[in-house]
Amino acid sequence: MGRSSTPGEGTRSRVRHTGQLDPENGLSEGASEQDANPEGGGRRSASSSGGHRRGGPKRHGKKGKRRVLRWSASVLALLIIGGAGAGYLYYEHLNSNIKKADLTLGDRKMADHKANAAGQTPLNILLIGSDARDSKENQKLGGAKDTFDAPPLADVQMLLHLSADRSNMSVISMPRDTMLKIPKCTDPETKRVYPASTGLSMTNETLGRGGPGCSVATWYELTGITIDHFMMIDFAGVVSMADAIGGVPVCVKENVHSRTREGKGSGLKLEKGTTKIKGEQALQWLRTRYGFEDGTDLGRTHAQHMYMNSMVRELRKGTKLTDPGKLMNLAEAATDALTVDKGLDTVKKLYDLAEELKKAPTKRITMTTMPNVYGTGALDGRVLPKAGDADQLFQMVRDDIPLDGKASKRKKPTVKEPTSPIAEIPVSIRNGTRVGLDYPVKGRATAVKQQLADKGFDRATVDAQNTEAAARTKILFPSVDMEGNAQAVAKALGIPMSAVKKSTDVSGITLTVGADWRENGDYKAAEADEKTPDSARALNGDNEGACMDVQPGFTW
Repeated sequence: MGRSSTPGEGTRSRVRHTGQLDPENGLSEGASEQDANPEGGGRRSASSSGGHRRGGPKRHGKKGKRRVLRWSASVLALLIIGGAGAGYLYYEHLNSNIKKADLTLGDRKMADHKANAAGQTPLNILLIGSDARDSKENQKLGGAKDTFDAPPLADVQMLLHLSADRSNMSVISMPRDTMLKIPKCTDPETKRVYPASTGLSMTNETLGRGGPGCSVATWYELTGITIDHFMMIDFAGVVSMADAIGGVPVCVKENVHSRTREGKGSGLKLEKGTTKIKGEQALQWLRTRYGFEDGTDLGRTHAQHMYMNSMVRELRKGTKLTDPGKLMNLAEAATDALTVDKGLDTVKKLYDLAEELKKAPTKRITMTTMPNVYGTGALDGRVLPKAGDADQLFQMVRDDIPLDGKASKRKKPTVKEPTSPIAEIPVSIRNGTRVGLDYPVKGRATAVKQQLADKGFDRATVDAQNTEAAARTKILFPSVDMEGNAQAVAKALGIPMSAVKKSTDVSGITLTVGADWRENGDYKAAEADEKTPDSARALNGDNEGACMDVQPGFTW
């Protein structure tokens, strides 16, 4: 799904990976737009049915097979509810269709999840829509001949968070035009090393730096949210899924035609009100930029959220796939279009994952967009994470706080007693206060070391060799027996217990002073408020009245 061109959009121009901006389209080197306009695609997910041994499907009976096949009708988006379906599939054949890749290509290991009081942990999945034009079908759907077989772009990126207690689900979309720092990534197949970006780059370029694992590493670098899996789909997969569903109702407030005089746009043409869309028309909706709201990627993201919520509602109303032939075609297309991390390398694992995801009711699904602000100067036409609001949204997800504002069953972390006297607890302190292109604040690690010394922590030291940027201050510890000691450090400095996490990335208690503590004095960032920032444009899964605003000049 998506990059920036749409079926019939004409030829798109762009400079790939040069760091230059395209003044006509407001896109950077990797920003794909057909005719210089990316009608970036909606994310979606194809999936397959349960995976077992070769020699035909393993006998589980009709009911068991249908349970698995209900999910096989969906990928990414459909994964949210587990689809519907009937028929018989050869599991091993479908397993062989699924493409696998490493979860992360960055050097940093992600921190372990912190379990709630019931021992449950959340689940985070990065959903990626690729604009790859690496097949005849994708080339036909995507257009823009000058980009055929070029490195793909991750034009749709959504982080799906399923709460530890499985009561709710939150989704954060990162606009394709987001400018950020991309960490060092290593292609596992070619061993090519892509150095960390020295400046800010567009987030969609991460996919071309070794694969989806670089997108995962970049999200972790920015948000600090541990990602468990990724799932990636392409243009053809979107169309196959949309056809299989039989139609998803969408709404526009006026007649709309996404086409400029220069031929840019997705080509979407709809009458005012509600229309059921499928196939290529669904792909057009998901990729429409010109014609929705203000004509930017932000409007397109909002339209994708409306589509996803509507699709979930349709499927949960009981939409069925009853034609075995169509279901077989769907499963073939879905599994062939799907790329997942190696932890989801069989349809059985995918099905088990779907069973977890569909525990969250539609009314507790919340779609959001990363709060952002427009750049200026060389970054004109791009967006940057909005200070404060973006951090707030990321922290809510890290702390497993529902984005719908409803109380959750989660409990605050249990505070343990330290196993060593305060004076004997070794603490390594790192300065991670770098923000964007700004240098780290000089002396912050030393200042915090002194604060700890004043509290009686005599064995605190400064690790001057590790200065990786961290959006939020955090304390990591390598083993359970050190948790009480790490919590004692947090308590002494007023750091929330939610910032204390177990991680194999450290060998001892490690305090990283983040960008939220750049000034001298006490730590002031409290636990995240249980309120989603208004700038995140939260959309509830049960909102059937959602309807897209049409951009002036695109009505008919």
